[in-house]
Parts: sequence; C-alpha cells; structure tokens
Amino acid sequence: MTERYVVAIDQGTTSTRCIVFDRHGQLVSLAQQEHKQYFPRPGWVEHDAAEIWRNVERLAPLALSRAGITTEQVAAVGIANQRETTVLWDRRTGVPVGRAIVWQDTRTDGLVNALVAAPGADEVQERCGLPLATYFSGPRVSWMLDHTPGLRERAESGEVLFGTMETWLIWNLTGGLHVTDVTNASRTMLLDVRTLRWSPEACAFFGVPMAMLPEVRPSVEVFGTATAAFPGVRIGAALGDQQAALFGQTCFTPGEAKCTYGTGSFLLLNTGTELVRSTHGLLSTVAYQLAGEPAQYALEGSIAITGSLVQWFRDQLELIASAPEIETLARTVSDNGGCYIVPAFSGLYAPHWRSEARGVIVGLTSYITKGHLARAVLEATAWQTREVVDAMNANSGLTLKTLKVDGGMTADNLLMQFVADVLDVPVVRPLASETVSLGAAYAAGLAVGYWSDLEDLSRNWHRAAQWMPAMDPAVRDSEYDNWRRAVERTFDWIKPA
Repeated sequence: MTERYVVAIDQGTTSTRCIVFDRHGQLVSLAQQEHKQYFPRPGWVEHDAAEIWRNVERLAPLALSRAGITTEQVAAVGIANQRETTVLWDRRTGVPVGRAIVWQDTRTDGLVNALVAAPGADEVQERCGLPLATYFSGPRVSWMLDHTPGLRERAESGEVLFGTMETWLIWNLTGGLHVTDVTNASRTMLLDVRTLRWSPEACAFFGVPMAMLPEVRPSVEVFGTATAAFPGVRIGAALGDQQAALFGQTCFTPGEAKCTYGTGSFLLLNTGTELVRSTHGLLSTVAYQLAGEPAQYALEGSIAITGSLVQWFRDQLELIASAPEIETLARTVSDNGGCYIVPAFSGLYAPHWRSEARGVIVGLTSYITKGHLARAVLEATAWQTREVVDAMNANSGLTLKTLKVDGGMTADNLLMQFVADVLDVPVVRPLASETVSLGAAYAAGLAVGYWSDLEDLSRNWHRAAQWMPAMDPAVRDSEYDNWRRAVERTFDWIKPA
C-alpha cells in the first residue's frame, strides 16, 4: 500500500513553511520562505498578504517534491497561522485592501484608549474573554474601515471581507470559502467565547459590519477541498499557531502547559471545558475544538518580544551576524553585569497590558560589554516567562510542575537553563521541535481518520532534552526584584495625545 502523509502550512510572522509529516509525527520534508516586513511608521508593522499566498503556492510543490510524494499521497492539509494579523480583501477580485496589519502593530493605541472609556466596554471584554488592547483584530478592522475612504460602505454591503491569516489562506486554497476556526475567532474580540458565535454587541461596539465576517467552524474538521497549491487534498484543520503548539505538544489534559519561544513567546495552560476568567492579566481563550465536541479552553500569557529581540540585536545593532551567535557572545560573561533590557517595543503584553510602555535598557555603566547586553537579551525572555507563570499559578490555583517548550529559541541551551533557573521547575523539550506545524498536522490527520484519537497522538510524544533548575534562591529573588524594577521604568512613556 502506498504510504500517506499529512502536510502542515505554518504561516508565521516572519516566514511561511510547508512541512510534510509521517504517521509517527516525524518530519519528512520542509520548504520555507521569508516574507517582507514593512515598518511604515514607528509602531506600525505590516505584511503583504498577496506575497504570503504566492509563497504558499511556491512552497507546496517544493515540500512534496523534497518528500518524493504527490498530492495523491497527502491525506490532509492543516493550517497554523500567526494570530490577530488582520487582512481585508475584495470579495469579487480576491485582492487585499492594502497591507495586512500584523499582531505586533500598535497604531490602534488611541482608538483602544477611547474604547476603554466607552459605554459597554466592560461587557465586551467579559463576553470575549480578552482585555481591550492593540494586540487583537477587532480594533484593527475598525481602524482600517475608518482610515480608507469608502471602505466601511463596501464592507457593510458585503463587498469587502475580513479574515485572519488562516481565513485568507483557506479562501485562496479553495477558491472562495470564507471560514475561520474557533481559536482564531477567539482572538478578534468579536466572538462570544461561551457560545462560540460572533457577538452582535461586540461587532456594534467596534463598528465592524457582520457581513464581512467569516463563518466560525471547529478547529478540527474538514473545511473543504483545495483547488490550488494542493489540488484535490482536504483541508482538515486550522488553528492559531499557539493553540497548534499546545496540540502538537499533546497538552490534552487540564493543567498541562507549554511555552513556544518564537518571535514572541506564548504560554498556554489547558483548562479543559471550563472557561477560566483571568484576574491576573492573562487571556481566556479557546484551545481547540474537535468537530461535534465541546470546545477546550486555555489560559494564555502572551509576550510580545522575545525572538524578535534577538533579531533586533542582530539586524539593528549588528552586534552578531546570526541569531545562534547570541549564545556564544552571552557565554563570554558570567552574568549580566547589572544590565537589564525590557523589550517593550510595542508595549507590554501579559501580565501588564501596558500599550503605552516602551523598551528600556537600565543599569548601564562603563563596565558593560556587548557580552553583557547579549546575556540581558536572553534573560529578558526568561524573566518575562517568570512573570507569566506567576500570574498563571495565581489565576488557576495550580502550581506549574514542568514546562514543555518548543520554538526556535529552545536551541539556545543557555536560555533554556536560565528559564529553568528562574521558574525553579524542569523545562522539557520534545523530540519533535516543530510543534506548531506538528499540531496543525495532527489536527488535520485526526479530522480525516489518519490518526484515530488523541491517545494515538500522545504516543508520538518523546522527550529530547531537559533542563533542571540550579540557581541559588537568594540570587533568583534578587534578580527578579531588579527585573521588576526595570519593567516599572517602561510605564507611561507614550503620553496620550
């Protein structure tokens, strides 16, 4: 019998990848292409959605040829995507209306500040499970409709459609199917997270016409059949990238948690079928939903800048030539020399939610070298993780015992050891490092019967590396205090207009 495979389209913030997986969850082939980042103004971040789709069209046959297979051997395609990034396009032509506004973008800061004080703001936040922040898609859609002449009228008549990146890709893959899944929909501020339906009240609050919204579907079900890129192949799943990583880490039991270290870092704790409301700056979000079953929920701590801080250190400061060099440079010193970098480039996300904050470097003296700065860059990721874990422990009533990790930054052993040290728990990396892509593949394969059930997927999980805490508790407490004082100095930098 001819062997069959599952393909994941992993549409990330800096690149798009197509990855072929086999029945054991092993990576068979990979094709990847970066896309251009646009920074037209301070705080603005944009992508060309048409470029991203063209990349998918190029990568699909490349991934299959590298695996030595044809589309007839692909059981299903699953999609994982950068969340909250907002695309508007013309229903008739399929052409985007301007560039996509990326999740890191802060142009809606003024709008969000006004909405916080508007009547009904508390009810909307209660309904969607999210704080009013520049991070989410709803305010972006409102901003785009208000800043492009005639766009609102076109949206109200149904001529202009909205979607996050998986919606845009499914539209192009299928030749016009306009759908989203519950995980991505839950990041818009427009979804009622209890009913899993678009909220008319939230849409009215943000001024978003419901005619432009996609149909909400479970994460794991057959959405349709591709007519482009993978013609004839069923699209079996769509998940926001962090929910895909939770799925790929097989965190199917309440209390299990993972943290993905990428451009930003995202810690999700499975809370089961119970929607846990956050009282400590976390997000109440949908983890995933299997077709015909209740949704599973999660608490999430979102950190805006981690891997992108290393990119900034490489590209803007030019202190290293490649990202992996930062570990070598950081190991030239034994500590941070009293220097701390708080990367509030686009405000602070969890647990602070301070959109007016901006980045700081504190503790500079003539003693500080680029080695100390490199170490401070890595330590910033660990301390931000600690803040989120503290909030999660307080909010859930649970105490994190182990943290499963994935993402590109987990290749940095110094960083992972520091994360274990500041959390004082073991940090574990699975054998399959591509857990975002794997989660999308798992979900798609599950939808078409390629894998039988969740237990079948859990059997594929194997540990590759583990870091045990080794920091003196007094040092940990002292350094954490320094970090928190550094964070406070980022507050109130941008004054209201």
